[in-house]
Amino acid sequence: MNPAIIVFIYLAVVLYIGIFAFRRSQQSGEDYFLASRSLGTWVFLLSLFGTNMTAFAILGSSGLAYQRGIGVYGLMASASGFVIPLTIFFIGTRLWALGKKYGHMTQVQYFRDRWECGHIGTAIFALTAAMLVPYIIIGVMGGGQTLEAISTVMGPDKKPVMVEVMRGGQTVLEPKHLVSYEVGGAIVALVVMSYVFFGGMRGTAWVNTFQTVMFLCFGTLAFVLIGRNLGGFEQLMQSLAANPKTAPLLTRERIPVEEFFSYTFIPLSSIMFPHIAIMCMTAKKAASFKKTVIFYPICIMLIWLPSVFLGVVAAGQFPGLKPGESDDVILRLLSANTSLAISGLLGAAIMACVMASDSQILALCTMFTEDVFAYYGGKERFGDRVQVWTGRAFVVVVTLVAYLIAIELKDKAGIFELAIRFAFSGFAALAPVMLAALFWRRSTKWGALASVIWVAATMAGTYWLFEHSSSIAPKPGQPPVPIFPELGNLFLRTPGNVTIYGYLPVMFMVLGSAVMMVVFSLLTRPPSEATLNKYFPRREDSAPTAQPRPDLVPVA
Repeated sequence: MNPAIIVFIYLAVVLYIGIFAFRRSQQSGEDYFLASRSLGTWVFLLSLFGTNMTAFAILGSSGLAYQRGIGVYGLMASASGFVIPLTIFFIGTRLWALGKKYGHMTQVQYFRDRWECGHIGTAIFALTAAMLVPYIIIGVMGGGQTLEAISTVMGPDKKPVMVEVMRGGQTVLEPKHLVSYEVGGAIVALVVMSYVFFGGMRGTAWVNTFQTVMFLCFGTLAFVLIGRNLGGFEQLMQSLAANPKTAPLLTRERIPVEEFFSYTFIPLSSIMFPHIAIMCMTAKKAASFKKTVIFYPICIMLIWLPSVFLGVVAAGQFPGLKPGESDDVILRLLSANTSLAISGLLGAAIMACVMASDSQILALCTMFTEDVFAYYGGKERFGDRVQVWTGRAFVVVVTLVAYLIAIELKDKAGIFELAIRFAFSGFAALAPVMLAALFWRRSTKWGALASVIWVAATMAGTYWLFEHSSSIAPKPGQPPVPIFPELGNLFLRTPGNVTIYGYLPVMFMVLGSAVMMVVFSLLTRPPSEATLNKYFPRREDSAPTAQPRPDLVPVA
């Protein structure tokens, strides 16, 4: 039995969960997009965590660890385990309270009301939507890679059966797969689109809860089984350390200090991701956030630690893979070191995390219907029911576009680098906008617009520098190369990124965004006093007025 069959059974179960949620739904926008703000504590925790753990965390982290070593865990997981729970506690709870009080369903709705801005809110929507699409794309890429790798035809010697294929006009040998990358990506995109289409937020939350539990259980089992089959973790570490080619992977040698420091800014992106912010508004009560803050760091460790370690182990088992080819190394380890049935079961568990793009698709759909369709009069003219079906139609369009781009990017971009370059950096740079809106009374819409323009310009500049320097990109393990030699080390090209004096652009994007927000807010007029008092009530306004007591009679 091919392991892919078990994965298909898993996909059928997921589809059933989403459709079952449809039967529980109400035909209203708030129910479809926010599950009527009714998620309980554990569903909220597991769905919020599952929403954040995507192909980036599983395939992307192991693929980068294959290239750069065990230090990848410190790049994201260590900082994320501290920063993300704090942002959920201080920002997520405030978004939840304000959303419940004033009916907000998206960040842009809050920004428009908070800063009395209309079209500037639309500009924020356009930028966040453009940055969210790459994150959706990596989910489709991860699904295609997972199904392709898990359906590899193995010979009696447990090695892949090789076949001749044409690549770039040349005949090369590649493993034989029952499901191609293109077909696998299409299947995953279709399944995700279907249960998001029917189930909305309730279906997405239930599926994410199921998927998170499944991966935490079977992902740990995969970690143990692969390590045991390869001789135990102690022997694996010794063999990696003894090999001159893999020994650097056990250190931070391939990750410069400047780049390592830059990654501490990346977790700021979490609460600015629309799917995370919207998910924060679905909790039934504020107490749900307490357990999330406590257990979130533990869940991060359980996901990232085995993924990074197995990526390093794979470097000794499958040497010579390019950055775009190393994202499926965990799946290769599964096929080579476990039975077919176990491989399929564990492959389904990995698929569970890979498919977390559902919440991003739903978030983009929610933003379009609320921030564009409803804001510009569509809901008033056509009603709540048409708004929901408009959102469903948008789900189909977004999924189709993401699939077509994912097919074009096969083997051309690593999942980790793609996410960092286009999604995480941009959303991290928007964090000052959210912080100013929630906690700085004097902030203005013009400060927000200046920050948005800064982020868009720096994203475009980073993209141009990356494409311009693609021909001189060094291989993993090689030193950075100056993009413009006459400028010295100002702009450097690494294997997967562009740096500024060795630091990732995200650091300058975040700091520049904060400066723009402060300077332009101080130079422009704040919102009306009524709006400011609405979101920042003064103590004397919120304090109860002293009432005279009738039982106290003044003494003459």
